[in-house]
Amino acid sequence: MASDWRRTMGNVRSFVGNSMGGLRGGQSLASWLVAGTIAYYLWVKPAQDLKKEQQARALLAVADANQYVEKRKPIADPQVTGLIYGNKNKTDKPQD
Repeated sequence: MASDWRRTMGNVRSFVGNSMGGLRGGQSLASWLVAGTIAYYLWVKPAQDLKKEQQARALLAVADANQYVEKRKPIADPQVTGLIYGNKNKTDKPQD
């Protein structure tokens, strides 16, 4: 009976060890540390920085609506600029 319990625990430990890459001890810990650090700097930190930046912009916009100006260039209308084919010589004013 005791051997079945030990065998089951050994199988579970083996399964968990193999599912985590098969590394043991310090190698496993070091690899998880490197993977966690890379994941933090690639996904978590940029998301946190973006959220902080958006909150700061929102606070600026609320503080004084006339002072805050969004620093993006407006997108031109393709019909007015003639970028759409067939609208090059048209004007907005009606001819009498």
